[in-house]
Amino acid sequence: MTLPDDHTYGSRVTVRDVLVDAERRLTIAGIPSPSVDAAEIVAHALGTTRSRLFLQEAPTDEQKVQIEKLLARRLSRTPLQHLLGTAAFRYLEVEVGPGVFIPRPETELLAEVGIRALGEHPEGERIAVDLCAGSGILALSLATEAPGSVVHAVELDDEAVVWTRRNVAAHARLLDEKGSQVQVHHADAGDVADRQLAHLVGRVDVIVSNPPYIPDQMIPREPEVRDHEPAVALYGGDDGLDVVRRIARTAAVLLRPGGLLAVEHADVQGVEAGEAGAPGALAACIADAGLAARSGVSPGESVFVDIVDRTDLNGLPRLTLARKLAGALGVSTP
Repeated sequence: MTLPDDHTYGSRVTVRDVLVDAERRLTIAGIPSPSVDAAEIVAHALGTTRSRLFLQEAPTDEQKVQIEKLLARRLSRTPLQHLLGTAAFRYLEVEVGPGVFIPRPETELLAEVGIRALGEHPEGERIAVDLCAGSGILALSLATEAPGSVVHAVELDDEAVVWTRRNVAAHARLLDEKGSQVQVHHADAGDVADRQLAHLVGRVDVIVSNPPYIPDQMIPREPEVRDHEPAVALYGGDDGLDVVRRIARTAAVLLRPGGLLAVEHADVQGVEAGEAGAPGALAACIADAGLAARSGVSPGESVFVDIVDRTDLNGLPRLTLARKLAGALGVSTP
């Protein structure tokens, strides 16, 4: 490893030396957040945290080799979370790696909305569903921050559901302390209401989803996304909304009257996109004969009301909220 001469002291390489070199190389390579990534990589190799880095002794030769290996992978645009093996989200940390979508900070808004909505219901009677659950972080956030909840995590992809189950198992003790459950279903979000979750028809308080929403013809510019995220978690058909439309029909069946659906979307799929946006897709969910029979919404009526769009911390459209028509009739479960 080549280190700047003005940051070495004889033959001894300090933590600061390694950090300066790592940040410089990441910056030259155009890696976003080079200082954060450098600190996380070095802390991981030293078995500590970023906040305690400068309390550490000089890295050993073995640790320097490990730092160099991790740094080389990050320079090749392997996601930082894949190097660390974990991703932080709100108050939790989950394991991630190839085959599962990495949770993003903007999705914390989706979690916040779901947690608040669950909190409106009595503890011990809260029922939520996370469609396209991936790592399971949304389901776990809802279950641990809204105590006394039963959250159903639905994931279709064979590889991703392994991560869902692993993370739920890893948080078993915390879930028990909160009096909550997360039940994992290896299932299709578009037909789970007619299959694995048929017993919940008309009973669910909150449904959250961070579905695939990138149009098939759009290739992400970031190598970390394009080359490392599973395609099944990214692409949602010609306009990116195929899965969103299917989720809307599932929510129409599972939600109780007045229940909340919250769906994340791309920043170009907000209200201004009209029918090509997520709000437009939910507004276009009209009860046909089949859906009316399962949802309690009269044929020809709009399933969702009070449709609003929320912006993320960067002021970009990010999240659509909608309530199931409160006047929907009850339907009997199979």
